[in-house]
Amino acid sequence: MKHSSSRAFFTYWDKKRGTARAPDRADIDPAAVRELLGDIFVLSCEPNLGFPFRVAGTRVCALTGRDLKDASFAALFTETSRREIEEITTIVADETLGAIAGLTATREDGSKAYLELLLLPFNARPHTPVSVTGVLAPFDDECGTLSAFTLTSWRYLHQPEKLLPRAIRKLQVARGLMVYEGLR
Repeated sequence: MKHSSSRAFFTYWDKKRGTARAPDRADIDPAAVRELLGDIFVLSCEPNLGFPFRVAGTRVCALTGRDLKDASFAALFTETSRREIEEITTIVADETLGAIAGLTATREDGSKAYLELLLLPFNARPHTPVSVTGVLAPFDDECGTLSAFTLTSWRYLHQPEKLLPRAIRKLQVARGLMVYEGLR
């Protein structure tokens, strides 16, 4: 992680999860990460709606030039990156596995801005909606309004200990030789 907001939020999230794969949503206290709230967001895990924002910090909203509540997270990305970011977000939620990504976006003047995206899961609880939290932070303080977010690089933050339910379901359906990126 390169951005200080990503490192600070990950450290807090990691402390709250203890020995679990992820903390409960109720364990995250906004007052404890007050200085990071502008960069933090929470997504609802509804892939058919493009992972809508439940909450987005003021700095995240300022980057896009609008209030992001209920807006599609995936729609922020270019067509070439949209499917990949949807897959990464799904894996973060389903596999309870954090991810970090490098992004570029286009400024109003056409130049490129560079950002870091951190996606972290919450512990799934029965009868509660599944959600993902994270940080979207630019490396330049004066970016202005950005559009056409493009995924440039990404990685998962730790390897799963075993094949989890989502991966097992994929393998049960597979017949013959199939290659899945990311499964090793």
